[in-house]
Amino acid sequence: MGLRRIGVIASAVVLAFAIGFGVRGLGPGEAFGHSCSATDRRFIKTATTNMTALGMWAESYRSGDIEADEVATQARAAARRIVYGKPRDPALRQAQRLMNAMFTEYGAAVVLADKEQRRAGEHMHRAYGLANFAREILVAARPGLAKQGCDVAPLL
Repeated sequence: MGLRRIGVIASAVVLAFAIGFGVRGLGPGEAFGHSCSATDRRFIKTATTNMTALGMWAESYRSGDIEADEVATQARAAARRIVYGKPRDPALRQAQRLMNAMFTEYGAAVVLADKEQRRAGEHMHRAYGLANFAREILVAARPGLAKQGCDVAPLL
């Protein structure tokens, strides 16, 4: 399959994720406004820590300091940590779902690239696409969250 076709398929999958999460973003009885509850702040802190760690794992892997299996294990653990928190804010919940999928795809990409000697481009493309969608959601929500007292700048 050509690189362009893989990119189009991956983009379509990412778009489907974003649309699906947008439709299901709010539960019954929830307001459409932003919130900044303790669980929202905890999610922002957890997500920031895990995104920073992902950058460090990726750099350590590229420099040969850690193995692909360790990066994949850490990415899967980050995905679990991301979903553990229960943010109330609808934008943070959308970002949470996208970031969970992003960590999962990144872990799969590293394993495929290193251990199975297969092309990991599709998984990596999805991971970056999911990260970009999460970022777009957070950028759009930033003013409303800031008014409530939550700063998502560390995630941008």
